[in-house]
Amino acid sequence: MNYILKSNSFQHLLFFKPIEVTRTQLLVNLHFYLYHQPILCATHFKARLENRSPASNSLNKFLLTQKWSTMATGQIFSRTTQALFYNYKQLPIQRMLDFDFLCGRETPSVAGIINPGSEGFQKLFFGQEEIAIPVHSTIEAACAAHPTADVFINFASFRSAAASSKLALKQPTIRVVAIIAEGVPESDTKELISYARLNNKVVIGPATVGGIQAGAFKIGDTAGTIDNIIQCKLYRPGSVGFVSKSGGMSNEMYNTIARVTDGIYEGIAIGGDVFPGSTLSDHVLRFNNIPQIKMIVVLGELGGRDEYSLVEALKSGKITKPVCAWVSGTCARLFKSEVQFGHAGAKSGGLMESAQAKNKALKEAGAVVPTSYEAFESAIKETFEKLSEEGKIAPVKEITPPQIPEDLNTAIKSGKVRAPTHIISTISDDRGEEPCYAGVPMSTIVEKGMGVGDVISLLWFKRSLPRYCTQFIEICVMLCADHGPCVSGAHNTIVTARAGKDLVSSLVSGLLTIGPRFGGAIDDAARYFKDAYDRKLTPYEFVEGMKKKGIRVPGIGHRIKRGDNRDKRVELLQLFARTHFPSTKYMEYAVEVETYTLSKANNLVMNVDGAIGTLFLDLLAGSGMFSKQEIDEIVSIGYLNGLFVLARSIGLIGHTFDQKRLKQPLYRHPWEDVLYTK
Repeated sequence: MNYILKSNSFQHLLFFKPIEVTRTQLLVNLHFYLYHQPILCATHFKARLENRSPASNSLNKFLLTQKWSTMATGQIFSRTTQALFYNYKQLPIQRMLDFDFLCGRETPSVAGIINPGSEGFQKLFFGQEEIAIPVHSTIEAACAAHPTADVFINFASFRSAAASSKLALKQPTIRVVAIIAEGVPESDTKELISYARLNNKVVIGPATVGGIQAGAFKIGDTAGTIDNIIQCKLYRPGSVGFVSKSGGMSNEMYNTIARVTDGIYEGIAIGGDVFPGSTLSDHVLRFNNIPQIKMIVVLGELGGRDEYSLVEALKSGKITKPVCAWVSGTCARLFKSEVQFGHAGAKSGGLMESAQAKNKALKEAGAVVPTSYEAFESAIKETFEKLSEEGKIAPVKEITPPQIPEDLNTAIKSGKVRAPTHIISTISDDRGEEPCYAGVPMSTIVEKGMGVGDVISLLWFKRSLPRYCTQFIEICVMLCADHGPCVSGAHNTIVTARAGKDLVSSLVSGLLTIGPRFGGAIDDAARYFKDAYDRKLTPYEFVEGMKKKGIRVPGIGHRIKRGDNRDKRVELLQLFARTHFPSTKYMEYAVEVETYTLSKANNLVMNVDGAIGTLFLDLLAGSGMFSKQEIDEIVSIGYLNGLFVLARSIGLIGHTFDQKRLKQPLYRHPWEDVLYTK
């Protein structure tokens, strides 16, 4: 059955135009209207619904018989309360755990973390010990794993906060949802509020810092740092219930209340959006039902009419405990036009929404309202002292909170401790506004048109080499990028790619073949040729000496090339060096050795490993930028093989892409190409 809503005031508040709604939609919207306009009652709606069809009788009956649920009364947190934390944020969670330890809780208040798409555990500190908090990928899984966790702390962005909050509210184990995000769409917030009310659940926020029960439980960043919590005596319960719209001002008020009373028992920041999930009066009514709370402090703000719900509750006698209240924003009258004060709901608006009108109404209803915010502290103090004199507040037993271990990073920054570093890095630095390679900013590299060879010179050799040196490096990379699909490295990569493995696996399988017999002889060639040249050995002495040791001369010999069919790559490298290098003494010595080895066999030609190895020796020695010790170290460490690894990676990646692009099947070697023997 549908109903036509025609009342101007009702449709303005909810729909902005006449609209046909179902019974369910009517329930949700009437419930929301009653919640935010408690001065009106259900009978007012009957007069505003002008549909005279037979359906109106059933509607009247519905309005009179519907039981409008209210927010949970009394205490919503305790020392055993546990929460599920949505969207992992390390600092707020650690602050919650530090508060737990400060209060002497036996169990952490964070039972689990929900991080969409991730599962596992997150390490955090509980006092001095590290604990592992389970991480779940879905809200349903987290609720099933932690059925005793009844608080849902939502740190999602304003775009996804509503959907995740509604899903949490639908879980039978969740009783309280705190929404931290600011700017959640108002239509989504209304839906959350109505759903929560109809299901007797509590929503704190949106746009809230959260809430705290002193000595028991706190939400996220509520009350700030541990130092502030200790200063405000929040590690043990006091006698004051506090509620405000502003999270920032709540921190200030915790401090104020601690100075002039025995501290708070519970504090809530309902959030600064136009439609908070729970109102000031909701929490004041709760506080009135908590025996440990002896007085109530309320800090409102201009904009909206939430405070009038509190006025009605005071007038009707629903609130029996002393209430000290102040509505901020009295300066708005100094402005000629409407003014927005930070929060979405803090707009000067009409007269009824002004701070002056609200303060006046609260005072007339029986609340203790000072003449200014500066006098608020004195009003709270006088009220507390009066209750103490009447014997309604027993002295709180002070306790000494335990010392919270300081985080290492914090202690280091403050200069309290010194700790050894675990890694030394000299080639790059990413701590500034842009990464630097060997002290050269990345922007400089780009602006000066430097190439890959220049970057290699900075990151490998920690200096800017002359252009002919970096150009030679680039030529080596280009010439060694690939040598066809038949060599061992490419073959391995192709077989791996055809087995369906990923890019990195295919690349690594090819790289693992690089060694003394394939591409990995550059360092050995440089090492042996340098030693022979520096000791002034003749080619005969060098070759025959290696033969006696049973060592092949690295850099000499090729499976395909011959003396009459030399490797074109070797010729190109030699031509470039003879044209640009100041000296080619090591290369020329290698040519003499090649002449001798060719006299023994036609395939003992200089290969690309020998050419690169000896020419790199000439580059290092001829540039004048390296000492003899540095050259020896470069050769010993394996820099030159690194050049081949870098270059050949380009080709191996290409072979991987090629096989996947061609959708080649799993490789199986043919039987006829295998010699089966005993």
